Amino acid sequence: MPFLGKDWRSPGLSWTKTEHGWKRIVFYGHELEDNNREIDLKEVCSDNKENLCVGDVCELATTKRKKDLYNNNTKSQFVFTDKWIYVQKGSTKERHGYCTLGEALNRLDFSSAIQDLRRFNYVAKLFQLIARSQLTSLSGAAQKNYFNILEKIVRKVLDDYYNPRLVKDLLQDLSSTLHNLAIHVGRCVLVGNVNIWLCRLETIHKWEQQLNNLQIPKQICNGISFNDLPLHMQNKILCKLSDAYDIINLGQATPTLYSLSESSIPWKKLCHFHFSDKQFCRNLVLSKSDNVDWKLMYFTLKKHYPTKEQYGDTLHFCKHCSILFWKDRHLALLFKDCGHPCTAINPDSCLMPISPQHFIDLFQF
Repeated sequence: MPFLGKDWRSPGLSWTKTEHGWKRIVFYGHELEDNNREIDLKEVCSDNKENLCVGDVCELATTKRKKDLYNNNTKSQFVFTDKWIYVQKGSTKERHGYCTLGEALNRLDFSSAIQDLRRFNYVAKLFQLIARSQLTSLSGAAQKNYFNILEKIVRKVLDDYYNPRLVKDLLQDLSSTLHNLAIHVGRCVLVGNVNIWLCRLETIHKWEQQLNNLQIPKQICNGISFNDLPLHMQNKILCKLSDAYDIINLGQATPTLYSLSESSIPWKKLCHFHFSDKQFCRNLVLSKSDNVDWKLMYFTLKKHYPTKEQYGDTLHFCKHCSILFWKDRHLALLFKDCGHPCTAINPDSCLMPISPQHFIDLFQF
């Protein structure tokens, strides 16, 4: 009998009834399903010896060749786009195996996440951490999917001019890692031909050059601009920035903004946002007039302590179900949807936001 129940631990399998009994339906994504309808069985098996197979063996060989043909003719990777995944760290009576970082990267919908400005910085930071230390732990399919999504990230920056500095740091770390692996370490730690990795390294250098040559056009505004606001409002907006380089870059726009960015008020708020009072006492920086130089204080503390990460939206982890998922705020407000099939009485109390580093730590076994 087919499995028809919707267990919270697994979405189950899809079956269809035929003349010879029940058979399991194997999907490779909606695009592959549509593409398979246009492929003739004789065309797939005409130039190989797999047409001598009969029964299930011929069916499996045909399915595999259709999948290879799809992957070779398209840039998109053979992946799922699930809203949630079950993070399993060991075998139980109900489930065997465990979930890896590569599987999570393939199944969670990161391609759609980068189109959301609230999630863009989160995904870019996660990809930067993977580039630094986890690239060799990914499977071949996960690595291919990684570079496909990375290309979409670079394309979004080139089209929308959104946060190019973050993506530049990501490409620089990835270039350094690939150069070390492909040139110094060798092909023993890389999945696939080393020439493919050298080609990817060359593509990364091309992306870096495109971002370095990126010129943001001047915005033509007929209404009220930022310079038309009163000074106290400009200073209040400046104090809301959580990145030091944003304050410095904004100060280069006009002489008025430069004087506001060099004042102690935004730098003091920035220090209190990222660091604790205990850290202040250990690394106190005074100026010649025995006053605290808050700008120098910030960069001194940054050398010794990590800054606080801030994202508009993150992945969430349910401690009750061990499920990792993207939380849709609109569905949560309108329909009280927690984003995954949770069996807890109060699902919101079990949710925990996951930082990029915590995401990687979930799959350390």
